[in-house]
Amino acid sequence: MKFLFAQSSLAKVVVLGLLTLLAGLPLAHISGLIAERGQSRQQAAHELAVRHAGPQVVTGPMLVIPYTERWVEEQQDEKGLVKARINRSKQRAHFVFPERSDLKGTLKAQERYLGIFNVLFYDLQGAFSGRFPAFDPASVPHSEKGSTLELQAPVLALAMSDVRGLQGAPTLRLAGSAARWLPRVPGVPQESWVAGGIHAPLPAAAQQAFDARQPLPFDLQMVLVGQERLSIVPLADENTAHLTSDWPHPSFGGEFLATRREITERGFDAQWAVSSLASSARTQLVQGMQPRREGPVDLDSFDVSLIEPLNVYALTARAVKYGLLFVGLALMAAFMFELFARLRLHPVQYGLVGLSITLFFLLLLALSEKIAFGLAYAAAAGASTLLLTVYFAAVLRGWKRGLGLGAYTGVLYAALYGLLSSEDNALLLGALLLFGLLGVLMLGTRRVDWYALSARPQQPAAAAS
Repeated sequence: MKFLFAQSSLAKVVVLGLLTLLAGLPLAHISGLIAERGQSRQQAAHELAVRHAGPQVVTGPMLVIPYTERWVEEQQDEKGLVKARINRSKQRAHFVFPERSDLKGTLKAQERYLGIFNVLFYDLQGAFSGRFPAFDPASVPHSEKGSTLELQAPVLALAMSDVRGLQGAPTLRLAGSAARWLPRVPGVPQESWVAGGIHAPLPAAAQQAFDARQPLPFDLQMVLVGQERLSIVPLADENTAHLTSDWPHPSFGGEFLATRREITERGFDAQWAVSSLASSARTQLVQGMQPRREGPVDLDSFDVSLIEPLNVYALTARAVKYGLLFVGLALMAAFMFELFARLRLHPVQYGLVGLSITLFFLLLLALSEKIAFGLAYAAAAGASTLLLTVYFAAVLRGWKRGLGLGAYTGVLYAALYGLLSSEDNALLLGALLLFGLLGVLMLGTRRVDWYALSARPQQPAAAAS
């Protein structure tokens, strides 16, 4: 008989293990639903980018000098004698980059909605100032031996990844004179990165300074709307930037991180200093002018992104990863009460407990799309804890036991929120939580006679000391 009762307890443990594994089925479905909702949010961001503007990559300002290169191509016969001379020509563009470029700007964050999804945008109120070096016509390269170059009037070009983000025409002064902007950039291949930007012909005073081989100062102010990320391509010999924002959650990226940054609850203040000696942006830009090049051109840049501090889909997905662990811990606690309180719980009751834990994650996902994640988590955890408390009080025949298991469940939910809130220390906190729970279980049952407990379920359990 003793052997049969032992087998019965072992069978219940096996059943509880199977119930825990079966809880993985609804958890897997919830994980798929989270991924689907996350993709819907990305689609909303893409649709808003189509309607308004996408992430911005600002390239320039720079001088573009279109020119025609002409040369004579000789055709020879089989004896090596010249039998024909053919005049050839090709349209090219030469770039003059600034000696220095200084950007001062403010990023004002704004949220835009599509359905229930919100996407971060910004208004950049930026001012560029700097100076172009004196131009030497001899610096224009020849690609063919013995060719002649016919230089055309230079223009100042400014390129951005989505020109629709411009709020009105930027104001520009070259050598102290106002300049007028025109769409697109002449003299460069139409499929190139720069062609879709804007350009300004040099005003008379600036053209005279350019022809006299004098430095050319510039001042440019603009308002640019973008989605989440702003990238600045450093083309000058010395590039500096100073950006401030009212958004307190920036992410700095690109090839060059900020040399100084200060982040507070009221926003951030960041500065960059990049030399052309450390950047390949100029070479990458010129290579991108080749018509045979396909696809977007990747340019060195320094970036800042306005990010959401709590991505509800990422946090909920992380929470679901702990789902099986939480179901197992809840069932283990109920099993301990069954043994020590001389009660018997049916596998169906254990299954309902596991199902209530899994539904917590679905409730968390649904609420977090409507309210702040912290409030959604508190509401879902509170509802789940209250349900389990009432249920445990009934099946364990006492409010004291129900409140005890309810408090235990609440501690588990609080621990999970701590894991989600501390991403950098999640592994350490998770390991400490499991070690602590296992330690409490082992120390609390160190004097229990498990054979006697299984053999005499109607007798009082051995007291743990």
